[in-house]
Amino acid sequence: MRGRLFAALLISAATTLPASAAILSVTEAGSGELLARFPVKANGTWCVLWNHSVKGFEVSDCYQNRKGRMVLVRSHLPDFAAGLDHIPGRGRQLSDGMGGYWIEDIDEAVPGNSYVLRPGRYATVNHRIQVAGQTFSISRVAEHDRVRISLEPEPGK
Repeated sequence: MRGRLFAALLISAATTLPASAAILSVTEAGSGELLARFPVKANGTWCVLWNHSVKGFEVSDCYQNRKGRMVLVRSHLPDFAAGLDHIPGRGRQLSDGMGGYWIEDIDEAVPGNSYVLRPGRYATVNHRIQVAGQTFSISRVAEHDRVRISLEPEPGK
C-alpha cells in the first residue's frame, strides 16, 4: 500500500498539467486506489506495453487524447504469435520492416474512456504505461490485480 501510494505521488508530483490536458489514471479496480496519474495534452498519446507471455517480445497498444476521448490509434505486434493478429476492417496492417507489423488507423474510441486490465507477472509480462517519455510498470505495483485505466477531464475543466 505505501509503495503504491509513493509511486502515485511521485509520478503526480513530477508533472504539471498543461491547460488543455486530460488526466490518464491507473487505479485499483475494486478499491479505486490511485496507482499512477499522468497529464495528457490535447492530441497527446500514450502506449500500454507488455511482453508476450509465450514469445517474450514487446507488444504495444497506443492511444490518443482526442478532445477528451480515449481512442486506440495503433498497435505494434512483432509476430503472429498466440493471440496476436490483425482483424480485417479494423485499421491497416503494415510491415514494421523487422518481421512484425503495425496496425495503423484503428481509430476506435474506448467506451466510457476506461477499461479494466489484469496486469501480468512483473518478471515476465510486465504491463506498463509509457507517457511523454515516462514509463510506469503497472505489474510492479498491481501484479494479477484488476486495474482500471481511465482518461478523465482535467479537474476544473
